Amino acid sequence: MSEPLSGPRDGAATTPRRAVVVGAGLAGLLAAAALRDHAEVTVVERDALTEGPEPRKGVPQARHAHLLWSGGARAMEELLPGVTDAWLAAGARRIPLPTGLVGLSPQGWVRRWPEMEFMIACSRDLLESVVRARLVADPRVTVLDRTEIVGLAGDASRVTGIRLSSADGEDRVLTADLVVDAAGRGSRGTAWLDALGVAPAPMDEVDSGLVYASRVFRAPAGTEEYPVVNVQPDGSQPVPGRSATLVPIEGGRWLVTLSGTRGGQPTARSEEFEPFARDDVRHPVVGELISRAEPLTDVVVTRSTINRRRFFEKVSGWPDGFVAIGDSVATYNPIYGHGMSVAAQSALVLRERVAALGLTAPGLARRVQKAVAKPVGLAWELATGTDIRYPEAIGKRPNAAQRLFGRYVERLMRTALGRPLVFRAYLGVITLTAPIGALVRPEVVLAVLRGSVNPPLTEPPLTEDERRTVLGAGS
Repeated sequence: MSEPLSGPRDGAATTPRRAVVVGAGLAGLLAAAALRDHAEVTVVERDALTEGPEPRKGVPQARHAHLLWSGGARAMEELLPGVTDAWLAAGARRIPLPTGLVGLSPQGWVRRWPEMEFMIACSRDLLESVVRARLVADPRVTVLDRTEIVGLAGDASRVTGIRLSSADGEDRVLTADLVVDAAGRGSRGTAWLDALGVAPAPMDEVDSGLVYASRVFRAPAGTEEYPVVNVQPDGSQPVPGRSATLVPIEGGRWLVTLSGTRGGQPTARSEEFEPFARDDVRHPVVGELISRAEPLTDVVVTRSTINRRRFFEKVSGWPDGFVAIGDSVATYNPIYGHGMSVAAQSALVLRERVAALGLTAPGLARRVQKAVAKPVGLAWELATGTDIRYPEAIGKRPNAAQRLFGRYVERLMRTALGRPLVFRAYLGVITLTAPIGALVRPEVVLAVLRGSVNPPLTEPPLTEDERRTVLGAGS
């Protein structure tokens, strides 16, 4: 039996509480999951939605590699119990980290130690479709697709719903006790709030000029358990940052994503894809792996990769009844794979605050917005601290304290390659499982000061079977 559709402070209300979520991407679906025990939830989406894992116009970034880190996967599992098993049943893989990773970090090759964290590897379309199917099956959640949001109802002190235009041209107001903006990078939430007279939120941007190029290949036979392969750029060098990532996805396929900052960007030309992966990044391993794989798609390029954060938590007089989460609050350079995990952790925060205070509690929205800033802030520091170092990057330069911490983190990462204790702490932060304070725990600091206990690896840590299967016996 489900819990009552009211929070602990909603009193003896006889009518059910209502919540509206703008956007049926992962952030919106997870927000609906967070609210369904406390309200009847309507999710409003401008795109036409499909039943299966198919691309849609509103999520162009879905064609590039998406890594769901363990910090985000655990949050989604808490919101939607059983979703991990559903992903795996649909063809996704649970990849242990760093065991299932062949990765060249800025400091060197990562050792494939026994599992410390994990990731879910599959296409973004599969991730989202499985979540959507579980939500659509819940009678407490209604999804309206092909519906355009015109603006918000209410005033600067309280949002009372949304004004929308449906596919048949009908304009109406959908009233709600809470409106959640999860519309993503294209959110018009700031314009809607401005129209109500809400003070604008401070905004920060860091733009490395990154361009993404991706292509799908048929995975060679015998690679069903192949690791994720990743070659990262070295931000300490005064050259464009170029990367190559190979992710095994459902259907016996490899999704390969290349990236490059200003002066070193990949193109959409098919004949340049493999040479970029082989010759332009720091190691040719990804290029070598795809040299014998069959391309299944053309190259898809995306340029919307700017880091942008709106500090909604700093707005004085934030209106009741309105919350923003996911990319509506902050977008990150996709190379770090943090957007989905931050959205999941933000939805979990939303659920916790609503459960504690009630859906209509005065000040709830402001409290949620402040709490959301915590997972957002960690991902923001991780992304922008690196991106601002690339040549011609645009944004605020780090201050003295940030530069000092950056030097410590560089030493920590070098040490982590040869000390499991330090790597575990580092991986916990990168997967958004642990707070950034984990990097300065006394035992970690002491280990960093002592340095590595293992010599650096000089070659990709592929097993002999992994080399032979793809590269041939003579490699």
